[in-house]
Amino acid sequence: MAGNIHPTAIVAPDAELAEGVEVGAYAVIGPGVQVGANTRIGPHVVIQGPTRLGADNQLFPFASIGSAPQDKKYRDEPTRLEIGDRNVIRECVTLNRGTVQDHGITRIGDDNLFMAYAHVAHDCVIGNHCILATTPRSAVTCTSVTGRSWAACPGSTSSAGSVPTRSSRTTRRSRATCRRT
Repeated sequence: MAGNIHPTAIVAPDAELAEGVEVGAYAVIGPGVQVGANTRIGPHVVIQGPTRLGADNQLFPFASIGSAPQDKKYRDEPTRLEIGDRNVIRECVTLNRGTVQDHGITRIGDDNLFMAYAHVAHDCVIGNHCILATTPRSAVTCTSVTGRSWAACPGSTSSAGSVPTRSSRTTRRSRATCRRT
C-alpha cells in the first residue's frame, strides 16, 4: 500500500497505490485508479478512473486527472487515461480520458512537463520529453499530438499552429500541433 496518505484524503477502496505513494491533504482518488511507486499526489488533486499512472510522477495542487472527456458525444462509455513515468503535472492541469468515437484512450508517455493550466484533450497521444507551457493570459490545449517525442507546445503562440519537434527515435523533424485557448 501507499507510503503516506493524509488523513483528509479520500481514496476509493479499489484504488491501487504502489509502495511509496504520497497523497496530500484533500486529494481524491476514485475507483479504478492505479498509481505507480513513489508518485507524489499533492493537496486537492482529483484522479478519476479508469486511470493508470506510472512511477515517480509528481502531481501538484488542483490537477484534474482522468475526468470524463469534454465532448458532447460522450455518454459515460468506458474509456481510459494512461500516464507513464516521471511526469510533472503542475497546478490546475486537466488530463481527460478518451472517447469511444476515437481511440478510447488518452496516452501520455514519460518525462513530460505539463505546466500550470495546460489541458490534454480526449484521445491525445503525448510522447516522451514533451513540455506543454502556458502564459498568464492563455492556456494551451493539446488536441492532436500523436505519439511524438521532444515536443514543446508554448502557450505564447499567437494562434493555432504547428510546433517543430524532434523525434527521440530518429533525427528527422516531425510536427506536433497545439492550440492556444
